[in-house]
Amino acid sequence: MKKQTSIAIIAHDNKKADMIQFLIKNGIALQHDKVKLIATGILGRNAEKSGFKVKKMLPCLMGGDAQIASKVAAGKINVVFMFTDPLVTNAHEVDIKMLVRICDVHNVPLATNEATAQLFLNAIVQRL
Repeated sequence: MKKQTSIAIIAHDNKKADMIQFLIKNGIALQHDKVKLIATGILGRNAEKSGFKVKKMLPCLMGGDAQIASKVAAGKINVVFMFTDPLVTNAHEVDIKMLVRICDVHNVPLATNEATAQLFLNAIVQRL
């Protein structure tokens, strides 16, 4: 029996709608019983409203990034989809860098845009 794949989803404000569209486009794969979604605050609520089962963390500004990073470090998250907006400065840039560093330290794939997330998801689907 194959183990569950835990995917963290995070998106900057200007990318939240893009993440929801990505989830909807890939709904069959992401709603598979072997896939677990973990999201930060508002994005998690939006994903639930779109029909997805999601474990919600705090909002990013309240420590949601750090909660996800701790789960990455503990081996409880297999991949992170973090849609970033490179054209906007973020108040919590330090938290974002920390999450990127934790993913690098623990060799966890991190997609910062839809194209990379799709490649990762395609690879995950082949293992389901």
